[in-house]
Order: sequence, then C-alpha cells, then structure tokens
Amino acid sequence: MSALPDLHPARLFLDDSGPYAHRPELLEEPLFWWGHLDACLRGGTPRSWLGHHDTFGLRAFSRRLWAGADQPVFTVPLADGLRLHVVYRNAAEDVGVDYVVHHPDWVEAEFLARDDGHWRGPALSWDELVGVADNGLPGGTTTDPDTRLLLLLPALGDGDVPAGAGKRLAACLRDRLAAAEPGRLAAAVLRHQGPAGPSRWSTDAHGVRTDDGSYSFRNPANRDALPDCRLAQVSAALTERRALRPCDGQPVECGPDGCRATPRSAAGCSRRAAYTAWFAALTMEETPPPF
Repeated sequence: MSALPDLHPARLFLDDSGPYAHRPELLEEPLFWWGHLDACLRGGTPRSWLGHHDTFGLRAFSRRLWAGADQPVFTVPLADGLRLHVVYRNAAEDVGVDYVVHHPDWVEAEFLARDDGHWRGPALSWDELVGVADNGLPGGTTTDPDTRLLLLLPALGDGDVPAGAGKRLAACLRDRLAAAEPGRLAAAVLRHQGPAGPSRWSTDAHGVRTDDGSYSFRNPANRDALPDCRLAQVSAALTERRALRPCDGQPVECGPDGCRATPRSAAGCSRRAAYTAWFAALTMEETPPPF
C-alpha cells in the first residue's frame, strides 16, 4: 500500500461516516475512467469513442468499487491551503460522487458539486479546471496534470470555453486514456458538458467568480449557495489569487464578531445585515487584484 499523501483527509463533515481510503491505483485502471467519465458522455456521444470496454467487467468493477468498506478519495491541492476532494461516497443506500472543498481550519467541507442521481453543479469553469490541473502544488493524490483534469472534468460547466480547450482535452484523452476518437470525444464533451450543462460565469467588483447555474453551489441566487465568504475564498483558491481573509489572517470559520452562523446568499438570517456589513468591510480592506 502506498503512503498517504500529505493532504489526505481524515474527516470532512461533522457527521462523517468515513473512513476515507487512499486508492491512487484506481487512477491507473481503465474501468475506473469508464465509470468516472460516464457523466460526460451525453447527447448520444458514442462510448466507443472512449475505446473498447468489457461490459461485464465494468459491472463487476463497479460493484466492487461501490461495495467497499471505506470511501475512496482523490485530493487536488489549491492555493491558500485549500484542498479539492473527489469523494466516492459508498455508505449504505447513500452512494454518489462528491466534489468538495475543505481547509483544515474549517469546521467542515463545502460542496462544489454532487453526482448521486440528483446532480448539483457545476463546480468549475474551464479556466479554473485547467488552472487547478496545472497548479503543480504537491501533497495530493497525483501531480499529473492530465489525470487531474480528467478527474475533475465531470464538474465542469462553462458556456464560453476558449478555442484551444478542445485540443487540450483531446490531448488528455489520447495521452492518458488512449481514447479511440480523442478529438471527436473532446468536442462532444465540451458541447454537452455533463449533467450540469454549460453555465455562464462572471466576476464581481471584488474579483469573486460565480455562475448562473440553477443547481450550482456557486450561484449566489440559489438558496443553498456557498456563504459569501466561502465564495470569495474558493474563487481565489481556484485562480491562485490572494483570498479574502477574516480578521486573524486565516481562512477559518467566517462570520461577523465570531458568529458561527453561515447565512446563505439568498436565505433569511437574523444576522444577515451584520454579516453583509462585515463582508463589505472585509472586501474594502483587502480588495484582490483584478484578473
């Protein structure tokens, strides 16, 4: 068994069912990628473009993966000490793939996307996806940019991908997975973009990136969106910019006057006015540089 990476989580949520397994060998298993990227093969995209697979072998592999006693987790480091974890949740009658962001000083992780039959997302724009894949930060499950990009690909949702995105994705599919039709597959994946579909991203006056997805945790118009301070911290970490920080200089539990409440962007909260004033003062004191 390989040694645990530095950033492997011991606990992510207050009601953690754990434990979390370090399974880097899964990333070398073609059948894992057949299952992991299945959410990206939409709109009639032929599975044969990814390559030949053994249907019975895939079913047997999936049963073993989801019936394990622990939950495989793959970790990608972000800036400011944050970590993006891909969690294969396989508790009894509660299975799915979660894309969560965490910092060791937070009480618990925050969801960026979920794939459990009721998709929530997207989590990432194309530029963020590529930036995370290429950031070179150590301590995660893998440092290979192609593997990181494909691992996070189902969480992509971006209606304005750049012209070179298809070539980059096709190269990953060809070099990492030996896909049978990497160019056609990349074009189809970027056109349909998994369960969430394309989303429109924007940047506010403080440099915080949000999107307009109806089921996105990063859309501040949604009732269960990330709290404003988390939106700022996540946005900064994904783009390797300086994060907005609470008063002690660390991305810890945030709220006015030490309040542990984390009012959501569109939810009612008795301290919403105080929270809004606190966040406004914070952003005025430490306005991040523009993109």
